Amino acid sequence: MDSMQSFWPVSHRADDFWVCMSCLTEVFYRKVPMPDCPSCHGVSSYEGFTLESIREWGTEELIGKAVAAQEAAMVAQPAAEAAAPVEATD
Repeated sequence: MDSMQSFWPVSHRADDFWVCMSCLTEVFYRKVPMPDCPSCHGVSSYEGFTLESIREWGTEELIGKAVAAQEAAMVAQPAAEAAAPVEATD
């Protein structure tokens, strides 16, 4: 049975990308998977980085995952904002 991945949201910070330091192959944008890393099942092993710092030391695969995660979040955010109710002001 396939189950959906759950995430803990992370406050917006300068280092919005969270990399699993156990396997160094998973990166998430403004969220951390729970209960563990989907690749290596490491727990509490995430550190925050900026995209620029990931580009300095990350593999091409990790950099690609970071860019894709950020783009997916940017697409989802405007859709969520559009669905939010708007209060009328007088």
